[in-house]
Amino acid sequence: MNDGYLPIGRFARLCRLSVKQLRHYDQLGLLAPAHVDPDTGYRYYRAGQAREALLIGLLRSLDVPLVEVGRVLAGEAGVLGGVRDRMEADLARRRRTLATLDRVLADGLPRAEVSLVSEPARRVVMAREVADQEEIGAVTSACVVRLIEATGPPTSPLVGLFPLDLSPRVEVAVAAEAEDGPDILPGGVYASATHIGPYDQLALTGHALFAWVTAHGHTPLGPLREVYISAPAATPPEQLVTHLMIKLEDPE
Repeated sequence: MNDGYLPIGRFARLCRLSVKQLRHYDQLGLLAPAHVDPDTGYRYYRAGQAREALLIGLLRSLDVPLVEVGRVLAGEAGVLGGVRDRMEADLARRRRTLATLDRVLADGLPRAEVSLVSEPARRVVMAREVADQEEIGAVTSACVVRLIEATGPPTSPLVGLFPLDLSPRVEVAVAAEAEDGPDILPGGVYASATHIGPYDQLALTGHALFAWVTAHGHTPLGPLREVYISAPAATPPEQLVTHLMIKLEDPE
C-alpha cells in the first residue's frame, strides 16, 4: 500500500494514540480511515489526518466527552465553553461534598435533636418547578426569586417542599404564607430538627431526622419541609438556621 497511505499502527504511533482508540473513533464516526482494504479490512490513513487525530487526543486528555469532541470536529461554536461550564459546576459540587465530608469527620455521623410539633394548616402561595436531582439547590433558589418577585419580601419564613422519593426528576416548591393564598400547607404533627450551617449540608440533618422517624416507628408523609429561618443575604452560611420537618401519620 502506498499512495500516501499510512498503516494504522504507524499512524497511531505518529498521533500518540492506540490502534484500539483509532478503531473506536472510526466506529463512532469521529475519524474514518482514508482507505480500508476490502480483502483484509485493514485501515489506512493519510498524513493529513494527523492534525484531526491529535486534536481528538488532546480533547480527550482534557476530559472532553466524545460526543462533544464530535461537535468540535464538526465546527460547532461554543462547545468547549459549555464543557468548561459543566466541569466548573461539577468541581463546585465536589467541593461542597468535600466540605460536608469534613464536617462528618469533625463532628461524627449525623445526629440531631428531634422534637414533635403541632402545625396548623396554612394558606400559601407557591412557586413550583421540576428539577433533576443534581439541580435541586439551584432550582429551589430560582423558585425563591420567582416567589419574592411575585409577592414581595416575605413576612414569615419561606418553606421549601421536597418529595420523599429519590426519582431522577422531582417537583420542588417554595411556599410563602398568604391569607388569600390559593394553596394549603396541611397541618398535623411533625417531627422537626434544626440545622445550623450551609444549605448544601442540610442532608446531614435530614439523615438524622429520617433515622429518628424510622427508629420511633413512624410513617413519614411527604413532602419534606425546609423552613428557612435566616435571611441568606444577611447571614454567613455557617450560621444559617433551617428547620427540617416531616409530617407523621395522623393519630387514630
